[in-house]
Amino acid sequence: MNRKVYKSKQMIVVRKDLKMRKGKIAAQAGHACVTAVLLALEKENRLGEIKSVGGNIVLTPSDRPSTPLSDWFNYGVAKICVSVDSEEELLEIDRKAKEAGLISALILDAGHTEFNGVPTYTCLALEPESSEKVDPITGDLPLY
Repeated sequence: MNRKVYKSKQMIVVRKDLKMRKGKIAAQAGHACVTAVLLALEKENRLGEIKSVGGNIVLTPSDRPSTPLSDWFNYGVAKICVSVDSEEELLEIDRKAKEAGLISALILDAGHTEFNGVPTYTCLALEPESSEKVDPITGDLPLY
């Protein structure tokens, strides 16, 4: 089978100004990634095509053309963590992504373990997508 393999990636944007513990960052980024992928699967109407093969989660073979999302599942794609320094910057990335038609999973932490009980936006993840689509939104952000 001759498939076009996209050079897709998943961008994760974390607020540095919150000075979260490492475990909190990992939990929040994981929440964002899972949410973004599930929303992308729903967008492509592919939730029913997920299966486990040899301990890996893949999309079942179909006659559908390859997409950045299917390549993310079937071939492995980079997950890149970058940072912003404020809630305003995080919300701006979210706005730009949505204006570009991309899924952005913005995470609002309830504040039970950090942030003194105040709900706080901590991070977001974009759906797996090509560099051409995500770089205009996140390409200038520093690595975390």
